[in-house]
Amino acid sequence: MLLLTALPCEEREDTARSLAEALRAGPSEVSASLERLERRLGGIPLPPASEDATDAQRVEQVTAFLERACALREQEARSGEPVTELPESEQQRLKAVLDRPEFARARQRHGDLVKQWLRKLEAWLEGLFESREAQGFAVATRTVMLGLAMALVLWGVLKVRAMRRGRASGRAQDDVGAAAPLVLDAPPEHLRRARGALENDGREAIREALLGMLSALEERRLARPDRVKTNRELASELPSRGAPASVTREVERLVEWYDHAFYSLAPVPVDEATRFLDAVERLLGTLGAEAAA
Repeated sequence: MLLLTALPCEEREDTARSLAEALRAGPSEVSASLERLERRLGGIPLPPASEDATDAQRVEQVTAFLERACALREQEARSGEPVTELPESEQQRLKAVLDRPEFARARQRHGDLVKQWLRKLEAWLEGLFESREAQGFAVATRTVMLGLAMALVLWGVLKVRAMRRGRASGRAQDDVGAAAPLVLDAPPEHLRRARGALENDGREAIREALLGMLSALEERRLARPDRVKTNRELASELPSRGAPASVTREVERLVEWYDHAFYSLAPVPVDEATRFLDAVERLLGTLGAEAAA
């Protein structure tokens, strides 16, 4: 008798009053009110109407049905036991309702849908992998996935090694390292070597150009000759060593440019190395002009 809980028994007086008002409003309003009432009942059908019944008789029939159904529910609530004795007509209508698919599923045992779906999935997978074709497909799939995973891991290892090797090589050649002091040649010598390396090795060309700039800064005592500072630290100390603001900005720009180009894994284009060398030569010209003044 779980269906009885859907009955609007607490509102049956309002329901009866609403049906009476609909009766006074006209046949169309009676039909609409009965449809709304049936939707509220949650699947419990209203008693069937006879073909020659008037709207007033229909309203009276539905009202009496609600009274009887609500009386049954109240009797069940008072006794604490479900009411099992119903008129034959009510039992037939109730059976018709419970035979609907949505209520029939509610009576089924093992109603845990998740477990049922898991059992179905397990049975399907067992049937799938029982065939030789499926087993061969599974083995081939695992082999392909394993090969892809190994290739991805190998690519990652080689990539990391290449990056570390490039950075280690650059730092060993560059003046950044403080382990072994680098003795610089005169600026023109570094610039000459930079021009000679432009066509074949753009990375070596910008390195020699940077060394020429550092050599010029050391000659004018704007940088320490012991080479214990990194390039960025050297550029940050220029104002405290008397370098003009324009020179400081240009050195910082060239150092940042050099870091991006030299430590990149991609080859340094010839045109970029040429522009870098030209910028260094202009800076050295500015330093020479200021020294002459």
